[in-house]
Amino acid sequence: MPTSTSPAVEDYLKTIYGHTEWQDEPITPSVLAGKLGVAPSSVTEMVKKMAAAGLVSHVPYGAVRLTPGGTMRALAVVRRHRLIETWLVREMGYAWDEVHDEAEVLEHSISDRLLEAIDARLGRPDRDPHGDPIPRADGTREQAEAVLLSEASVAHVGRVVRISDRDPAVLRDLVEVGVGLDTVLTLTDATPDAVTVELDPSATPQTTDAPGPAPVASAPLHLPRTHADAIWVTA
Repeated sequence: MPTSTSPAVEDYLKTIYGHTEWQDEPITPSVLAGKLGVAPSSVTEMVKKMAAAGLVSHVPYGAVRLTPGGTMRALAVVRRHRLIETWLVREMGYAWDEVHDEAEVLEHSISDRLLEAIDARLGRPDRDPHGDPIPRADGTREQAEAVLLSEASVAHVGRVVRISDRDPAVLRDLVEVGVGLDTVLTLTDATPDAVTVELDPSATPQTTDAPGPAPVASAPLHLPRTHADAIWVTA
């Protein structure tokens, strides 16, 4: 990552990239302001600066998109963030609902040498504790074809490949009911407020990067829509 890239620019790059990583709708300045917790006027000024630096493309009142150069810089920040999260869980005893804020701080200060050492120490992981792909140093990454559980059709069978870390309370709830990365489930019912799933007891969730989930429930599991909106399963 070039030393001239400020922490603020890195945060913008990472947020723009993350918005479209698991869905196709581009981010608007107002949504960007909400995600970053800053005033719309601040977003307007920063986007102008980033456009002048060749990092984003933007038309007034339109969506903000990363340029190829901006994408590569965003991937470098994302790589740092997700490797740090994985390191904190595996090596430092953090729970998967505790690492986001720590990684937000460390990603701006960690050296490339230390990052490489962490990557090697962890065995070159390809996903973080929440299932988000960890870009390689060259920017390449592997991402599973996935669908939101809340948007899947009844009778859909899928393996959990990602759980959003947007709400730590949701992460804690899912661990308690036995849902983690690689859990295999079947969507058996859906209402405007909740979904019902059945977990496959023969599928052993991958727990290297996240807390071990509770034993698989034998009865149907009812999940609020807020939880179903955080879970991606194989398509």
